[in-house]
Amino acid sequence: MSGKNNRDRAKAKRVVQEQLAKERRRRVTLWTSLGVVALLVIVGLFGWGMAAGQESDKTANLTTPSVAVDEGTAFAIGTGPVKIDIYEDFMCPVCGEFETAVGTTVDQLVTANKVTVQYHPIAILDRASSTEYSTRSAAAVAAAAQAGKFTEYHKVLFANQPPEGGAGLDDAKLIELGRSVGLTDAAFADAVKDGTYRAWATKVTDTAASRGVNSTPTVLVGGKALENRTAAGLTAAVEAAGA
Repeated sequence: MSGKNNRDRAKAKRVVQEQLAKERRRRVTLWTSLGVVALLVIVGLFGWGMAAGQESDKTANLTTPSVAVDEGTAFAIGTGPVKIDIYEDFMCPVCGEFETAVGTTVDQLVTANKVTVQYHPIAILDRASSTEYSTRSAAAVAAAAQAGKFTEYHKVLFANQPPEGGAGLDDAKLIELGRSVGLTDAAFADAVKDGTYRAWATKVTDTAASRGVNSTPTVLVGGKALENRTAAGLTAAVEAAGA
């Protein structure tokens, strides 16, 4: 009987020891998990801080054109009921092709008071230029818009679009093109040379990205993506949106 009792006590002791061991492992696992979570939070906060700092650096001294609409990200042409949003990059060759294909149609729709066109000049092709032409041209068109010449300057930029992968037009040429459309005031030339709206161009690009815009041209008619980017396709989309 004594032998049996000893075996029972030994078995009970092993069970208790195993339970204690499991509890220790559970506590170790729990604290390890908490430690990992804490580390991830710290790393995440650090990364957010770095990103916020970089964002702050990019948009330091931000000057937003007073004539800009849509949270200061676009320039509006026309007052018609159907809204067209055009996100474009002045170095993007497909944007140039789109302007050639539909520019006249857009003008006609505006004149007929059918649409309000919001142009968002964004800069996603700086890597394709040794002079950050996408940003510089977007900043220049902002200066032109502030001077009341957005449409004219927008057209002359695309008419003189440099090839993707090249240096792009220099500031002197951007100023010269401005003079060709009546931008003779020193304020425009100074804004181009001083890069007054470069931080704004970066902000507009970041805002577009936050809205899901990742390519140019991106065209929305009544909030819907335009798939058929031809004059006929745009006209049909406007008619559908206004129906």
